[in-house]
Amino acid sequence: MDLVRHLYYFTVVAEERHFGNAAIRLGMAQPPLSQRIKRLEEELGARLFDRSARQVRLTEAGRLLLPEAREVVARVERLRELVRHGEARTLKVALPPDLGATAIAALVARFREESQGLRLAPAEMWTADQVGALSEGLIDVGVVRHPVTAPGLRFGQVLVQTPGVLLAETDPLTEGSSVHLQDLAGRELLLFPQEGEPGAHAETLSDCRRNGFVPVEVHHGIGLGLVLAGSAVAFGSEVSLPGVVWRPLLGSPLAWRVSTAWRVETPEVAAFAATAVRTLKESAGMTDEGAAPVRQVRRRPAMGFLA
Repeated sequence: MDLVRHLYYFTVVAEERHFGNAAIRLGMAQPPLSQRIKRLEEELGARLFDRSARQVRLTEAGRLLLPEAREVVARVERLRELVRHGEARTLKVALPPDLGATAIAALVARFREESQGLRLAPAEMWTADQVGALSEGLIDVGVVRHPVTAPGLRFGQVLVQTPGVLLAETDPLTEGSSVHLQDLAGRELLLFPQEGEPGAHAETLSDCRRNGFVPVEVHHGIGLGLVLAGSAVAFGSEVSLPGVVWRPLLGSPLAWRVSTAWRVETPEVAAFAATAVRTLKESAGMTDEGAAPVRQVRRRPAMGFLA
């Protein structure tokens, strides 16, 4: 058993006083968290929580353990930081899988160029996975989508991406220079996975409904095969893919908010956050949150194409 990790899980449950909320904060499901707390109790030979349907309370043994557990977790984190700074520094970074190959390549290349001597270890993760990885110290910094609730994390400057719509080249809507969300009525939608981007997923579908588009069915993934086949539409940045056409959405009704996120700020993390802001503006067309276009779009009484 990884005693330090189990003690960390214990401290989070003790702070939240709720297994469900603690699981969300840790970026994991509730049953595995409950099992790990039970395993810790078995290892220590004492019950740490009084559980009821309404609340979770620390037992006397739990109250005595909590300050000691926090100190153990903090000491181990300090040891890890000491070792990391004593060796060649590696910055572990996570990026959303659908950020786009061009933006990811530009961000990685730019940071490596500006931070010579620092090894960058990038990985692709959805926001929910990044929250858990940051909390456990598996990555140093990530690029996440908002809204995201993660106590203990710090966020960098928020940028806004205004996605357009990706259509099959045979779709009649490609005849116009832009598309109104209401014009997508009757179509299926390909969207990032709900379990990976719960906040942005819910916000996107809410904005769609408010602007007259209720997808017949929502598919989850990042491959554009369904779009290419004409079976669904997708939202995102302009791509260069034969058979797929990108069009801006009239009035910019969708706004995806993105920022860097970290738990422990270091000079390397701060440097990456600054590089990410510059690169995402230049390579992904993102803007400062206050400069984002107004998202209110009126419904139109009639359907049609926009020239």
